Amino acid sequence: MNATALTRSLTPQEMEADLGEKLRAQRLSGNLDQKTLAGRAGVSLRALRNLESGQGSTIKTLVSVLRALGRQDWLQSIAPVATINPLMLTPQAQPRQRASRPRRRRTVQT
Repeated sequence: MNATALTRSLTPQEMEADLGEKLRAQRLSGNLDQKTLAGRAGVSLRALRNLESGQGSTIKTLVSVLRALGRQDWLQSIAPVATINPLMLTPQAQPRQRASRPRRRRTVQT
C-alpha cells in the first residue's frame, strides 16, 4: 500500500499520533531531551509532550518545534505550490480571486 492510500485510511487521531512519533524520532536523532527542545522552541514542556503523543496541539506549537528542530522544510511539503497551471497558459487567464461553491447536481425525474 502506498503512503497516500495509507494516509487516507487513517483517522485524524491516528494521523496526529503518527506526526508525533515522527517529531519524537527527529528530536531523538538530534540527541535532545524534551525539556531542551521545549526551551529552544519557546513552548511549554506539556505542549511538546502533547504534540509528541498525538494528544492535540496548536499550529503555533508545531511550527515552533519544527523550527527548533531545523525541519521547517516539512511545512513546504504540506501544500506545494504548482509551478505550471495549464489554465494560466490561455490568453484570458487571470489568477483565481476566490473559491466557488460546489455545483448542485440536477436530479432527473422520470
